[in-house]
Amino acid sequence: KRINFEVHPKLKMMKKIVLVLFVGLLGLSLKAQDTAAKIEFKTETVDYGEIEKGSDGIRVFEFTNTGSAPLIISNVRSSCGCTIPKKPEDPIMPGKTGEIQVKYDTNRVGPIRKAITVTSNADTPTKILKIKGEVKAASGTK
Repeated sequence: KRINFEVHPKLKMMKKIVLVLFVGLLGLSLKAQDTAAKIEFKTETVDYGEIEKGSDGIRVFEFTNTGSAPLIISNVRSSCGCTIPKKPEDPIMPGKTGEIQVKYDTNRVGPIRKAITVTSNADTPTKILKIKGEVKAASGTK
């Protein structure tokens, strides 16, 4: 005897619906990947050079959102308390520029080697920026 297995017509229709939904969701997820924010810094290292103790310690990292979605910088932190970063509060729209301000305590004499970690919704969610240089004692002091 031969056993005949036939698939119920409703089950066939259900399989087709599931397949269409799966392909649709796959297409949406691929499209979502195209609409991502991208952060591109003008430079990822700021060199203070040699500066005098007590001089202006503020420097700026400029960046552009080269993606197709708004860029949101959620956190900016430094590797120590001697460096205070300031992030933009508003989203940076595609094609627009923004800046991260960094203030180093120039009352500390010696070399500057610090890292600033930027966290955002960009395709590369974490970026490490660096500051370097040297703070010299003011002229006439030791």
